[in-house]
Amino acid sequence: MFRLAYIVTHPIQYQAPLLHYLSHAGGIDLRVFFLSDFSLHQHYEQAFHQTFKWDVALTEGYKWEILPRIFLGPSTKLRRWWPVARLRQRLRAGYFDAVWVHGWAHLGLCQVIQDAASLALPVLLRGESTPESNRRSAVRRCIRDPFYLRWLFRRTAGFLCIGARNREFYRQYGVPENRLFTMPYAVDNAFFQSRCAEARPQRETLRQSLGLQAGRPVILFTAKLTTVKAPEQLLAAFAQLNERLAGDAKPHLLFVGDGPERGRLEEEAQPYGDAVRFLGFRNQSELPALYDLCDVFVLPSRFEPWGLVVNEVMNAGRPVIVSDRVGA
Repeated sequence: MFRLAYIVTHPIQYQAPLLHYLSHAGGIDLRVFFLSDFSLHQHYEQAFHQTFKWDVALTEGYKWEILPRIFLGPSTKLRRWWPVARLRQRLRAGYFDAVWVHGWAHLGLCQVIQDAASLALPVLLRGESTPESNRRSAVRRCIRDPFYLRWLFRRTAGFLCIGARNREFYRQYGVPENRLFTMPYAVDNAFFQSRCAEARPQRETLRQSLGLQAGRPVILFTAKLTTVKAPEQLLAAFAQLNERLAGDAKPHLLFVGDGPERGRLEEEAQPYGDAVRFLGFRNQSELPALYDLCDVFVLPSRFEPWGLVVNEVMNAGRPVIVSDRVGA
């Protein structure tokens, strides 16, 4: 049995199905470690402008525990520069064959990499960086490059690439091909397909409850309302489409999500009345019905390392339009 430790900042809704799968696939004794369990509870998310609790199971079906952080409780929100206590002892006590770390943007994760390497444990690293990540700031790159080349990558035995552009990022830093392994992001297809199928008989009821006119196409956007997701570009494209079409051919545009751009978008959408609707934040179990309702899904992001929402909506069999910045 291969004993694998997986360390990530907190329980993440997109990762739970994979961890459950690995724990039951056979041949792997998986132990998951979190820096915080705040996402298991009611909490405030700045990006969503919402206080909520995820309505899907995040920690079922696999063994997990919280790594103690110095002077902080287990449910305290993440603090990027906060260290973990007794980490080396816990890794040694686990008799692990390898340590898999998700990301490196928190001190605790870097601690894991350092201590695992010092114990001669192979480190597997999975991140989201792409070549576009390095184009954001020349000053930051001058700081990051030595960190990558002289510290992080030298302590990493294998790189788990979520996609082609993520792989290219590592190649730019001279990581050899024999240390790159494909491990793309994924969602629980069975969950979304079954939930979409369950929602299908109630599609028109949902349409009526949202005040959408029967027969008119529905364009769906589901993401945080931030500039990086480019919702204003979708609204501008909708405006052009709205001018060219008439009657029942005119579409409805649904924005699902919340964020700092919502107020400006609502103001710009006023000329279109009920044709543009802002539904706010919707939890995981509510999304399949909206995926089933729409006729096309659009994600025009300026930067999107993957875009797991695309995987989700494809389980409803809907066409997807994305920018050339979406995907890894």
